[in-house]
Amino acid sequence: MSGKQRILVLGSGARESALALALARSPSVAEVLVAPGNAGTSRGARSGDALAPILRQPIPSLSAEAAVETATLVGADLVVVGPEAPLVAGVADALAAAGIPVFGPSAAAAALEGSKAFLKRFAARHGIPTAAFDVVTDVAAADAAIARRPRGAVVTADGLCAGKGVVVASSAEQARAAARAMLDGSAFGDAGRTVIIEDLLPGVEASVHAISDGRDLFVLPAARDHKRVGEGDTGPNTGGMGAFAPAPLPPALLERVEREILRPTIDGMRADGTPFAGVLFAGLMIAADGTPMLLEHNVRFGDPECEVLMALLDGDVAAMLASVARGRLDRSAVSVAPARAAVAVVLASAGYPESPRSGDAITGLEVAGERTGVVVHHAGTAERGADVVTAGGRVLTVTAVGADFAEARGRAYQAAADIAFAGMHFRRDIGATGG
Repeated sequence: MSGKQRILVLGSGARESALALALARSPSVAEVLVAPGNAGTSRGARSGDALAPILRQPIPSLSAEAAVETATLVGADLVVVGPEAPLVAGVADALAAAGIPVFGPSAAAAALEGSKAFLKRFAARHGIPTAAFDVVTDVAAADAAIARRPRGAVVTADGLCAGKGVVVASSAEQARAAARAMLDGSAFGDAGRTVIIEDLLPGVEASVHAISDGRDLFVLPAARDHKRVGEGDTGPNTGGMGAFAPAPLPPALLERVEREILRPTIDGMRADGTPFAGVLFAGLMIAADGTPMLLEHNVRFGDPECEVLMALLDGDVAAMLASVARGRLDRSAVSVAPARAAVAVVLASAGYPESPRSGDAITGLEVAGERTGVVVHHAGTAERGADVVTAGGRVLTVTAVGADFAEARGRAYQAAADIAFAGMHFRRDIGATGG
């Protein structure tokens, strides 16, 4: 391998596709393996010069045992964990214990995402601005908490719910119904047996990611996700229907986010004996007066935010992630392109998000992927003979870069129009407020 790294990426979505491509562009990398990957892993996301090969690697599951066995089998110099569930389950701990460098936090640090109650109590304890909240485990306590918020509340399941465990209720009746469905297990099973009920915060949402070794930070450009399935932010929440970056947050506001939210989180976790090393993703609400409020922390890259963020980075992404795994962040390894905008549009399957349909043949992938500045990241796809077919709710993420948002949006939507499958739907307003 001539001293270059072999990197194993765990996961199967568009986020992992974007990470694999960024890693393959890194000068320090010889080969990228994605486990289990998807139909696009070895045939899709390709652009740029001098790429290392990206290959699909079988893995029986994303359990700690399977991750260690697979990383050992392939001789991985670094493992990058994409999704949150393996991190919460301790995959990073198992890899580190086996002497395998890993980018991703320990299970104890991953509680920032694994338990919303843990996060809210942590924020309150460390003076991080967040909405007033109650943690409840029964209907009577939920009703009382909702009664104190007659004009609406945010009702959130405590555990992992694939990004869908939040109900923004505009009425007490809607909030009570959501809380009951969570508490009785009908909505999210055991993940909803504890519920957080908090004040409804007005403002504009933004996402800020920071890569940290537990002490130092490298703050990435702000991004903005579009969670609702319908245009104009209508309909039910999804895992994300698109994103754009950089979001128009003034430099002074980004500095405030770092000072008031990101650094207190990293310092607080270290002070509590659970240092956080990996990527910290702060979901924020920016109030009308410019005050940033923490809505949630995630302990991995957002999806589809990762797709646009990776498109903005130049340099050696692999070297930066490896430096975190070694415990000393190398901030010089990457830089943010100064005049580049990125837009990602998710193409969803029929019935998504309630009951996504699988098995529909996809056409137009090659034509879309050949457009200038465009990468089509596969997510919920599978191979059926010579065809690529839908195999999940969010099927593809069409990501485009441009000199400005108008160019990036134009490229993304032109490529989206090249692609077709039965029941395909997507939002046509992603990034419309970007530039």
